[in-house]
Order: sequence, then C-alpha cells, then structure tokens
Amino acid sequence: MRAIEIQEYGGPEVLKIVEVDAPEPGPGQVGIDVSYAGINFADLKARETGYRVPALPFRPGLEVSGRVRALGEGVTGLTVGQEVTALTEGGAYADVTVADAVTVFPLPSGVDLRTAATLPTVLPTAYALVHTVGRLQPGETVLVQGAAGGIGTVVGQLAKAAGAGAVYGVVSSEAKAAYAREYGYDEVFVGDFEAGVREATGGRGVDLALDPVGGDTLRSSLASLAVFGRLVSFGNAGGAPAWTVGQPELYPRGLSVAGFSILTLAQTDPAALRELTGRAFAKVADGTVTLPVTAEFGLTEAAEAHRLMGTRTSTGKLLLRVAD
Repeated sequence: MRAIEIQEYGGPEVLKIVEVDAPEPGPGQVGIDVSYAGINFADLKARETGYRVPALPFRPGLEVSGRVRALGEGVTGLTVGQEVTALTEGGAYADVTVADAVTVFPLPSGVDLRTAATLPTVLPTAYALVHTVGRLQPGETVLVQGAAGGIGTVVGQLAKAAGAGAVYGVVSSEAKAAYAREYGYDEVFVGDFEAGVREATGGRGVDLALDPVGGDTLRSSLASLAVFGRLVSFGNAGGAPAWTVGQPELYPRGLSVAGFSILTLAQTDPAALRELTGRAFAKVADGTVTLPVTAEFGLTEAAEAHRLMGTRTSTGKLLLRVAD
C-alpha cells in the first residue's frame, strides 16, 4: 500500500510517499481502508518538531474516514465494509490505517465520507470548548482565536446555537474575517483585539475566551475576560514557552482557566471521549453545524497541503483524498 512517511524532521519536503505492507489490527483495533484523511496543525508540528512522534520513521494523520477492512480480536458493534470515521494516533495518511475501536465511529446519519473526515478532531473539540469545558450559558459572550479555521468555524456555529449573546473572533487577515462572519461571528478582529473587545463589550470583557495560540495571545485573551470570566486553552500554536497563571491574575476578578486536548483525552479516558463525540456528532446530524472543506489534495500531494496550512492563509478544513 501507499503511505506518507516522515523519516526526518523538517519542512513539507520531508513527507515521503513509500510502499509498505498494510497494517493488521491487533486486539481491540480496527483496520480501515482510507477514503479521506483530515489535515491538522498537529500534523505540521509532528513533521517539524516531533510533536507526539514516538519514533522515526512515522506516518502522520490523526483523523480518517473510510470503510472497515478488518476487525481485531474482541471488537464488536462494527462490521467489515461499514463506513466509519476514526481518530488515530498517526498513520491516517495511507491507503490503510489502524485505529483503536473505542475511537472508531459509524458515520452520522446523512454524512458522507468526505465530510466525515472533518469530524473526529474538529467537532468534538469545538463541542467541548463551547459546552463541556467552556460551559457557555445563553446570553454570554465568547472570544475565539483562529475563528476562520476548522475548529473556529464550528465553534461560531455552536456558540450561536447555544444562545450566545455575541460571538467575537480573531483572525490574521481581512479575507479570513469575511469568511468567519459566514459562520456565526458577530464581529471579527484582525490582529490586535484587546481594545476592540473592550469597546465591543462596553468595557466589560467577554465571559468565555478560547485560545489555541498561547504566549502573548493567551495573556491578551485572559486580559479580555469579564469578571468571573473563563478561559480555555486548547493548544500552543505560537510555540511560546509553557505559561503559568496564578493568584495575581485570577483572584482580582474571579477568573478561571481550563485546558483541553482531544488527543490526550483519547489516551486518558477513551470512554469520556466516546460520549463527548456522540453528543458532538449529533450536531451535524441535526443540521446545527456544517463543516466546510475548503481545499482537497491527493495523497501524493500531502506536502502541498502542509505548505498551504503552514502559510496560515487557509480557512475551514483541508483534506487528503486517498481513495479514488
């Protein structure tokens, strides 16, 4: 079979296509004939820095859609040939991949394989940020970094559906701002946002801020919170050193800080992930959320897909088309 492999860390050019034997599922695992693979920023970090890479060579790719190829020992509730979507620990950039059965899900009603590849990381993460961890209440205001990305696009829709009083986004260009406004955002700031948020909220600040960037952006998000506001950190795309927050920042206005990583949850509590994913997928099935695919590449074009995402100019979701 074909697979994309990293044999050294570096730029998009280190993504090499290789011919290898198809993996077989072990106990509690499912083999999947891949139709589409989602592209995530975590894939770029794996390629560049070894983020979550246990050893080289490594096959990237965290989310996949396709058909069940084989069932490992002890797996029930799935059948060979069934259309599924799955969260993997790597290896989705290939004709065949293997995933733990607890992270393999039948397609929601009315969802095709192309759309399904956008679901495993984006939708549960967005749902957790708004509901499970963020605990958004009707009438509250939300500030979202990366509003035009895959997660940001879904968060805007979920927040509006949950009755948010206003949803504010932050992006890096006017083109991205126009895109984000199509998906639930009332106002979108380009670049600096602290002053804009204070003006938009009459000096009050927002109730909930969602930050995947870290560093100075996270600190500005924290400063943009209202009294009793909540911040959820769900990434460190900026690559800044690990941050700390404590009494001086939190006590004066009763602020709260939480964190979320779907990849970590998959390792520490797969049952909680499965429950979360079920609730999230229901939002696609009932029409609350749409997930736009804005660019699609063939498997052999993985490097081009990484180059596009690396420019920070892309919007929505990028996919690799693996099967014809």
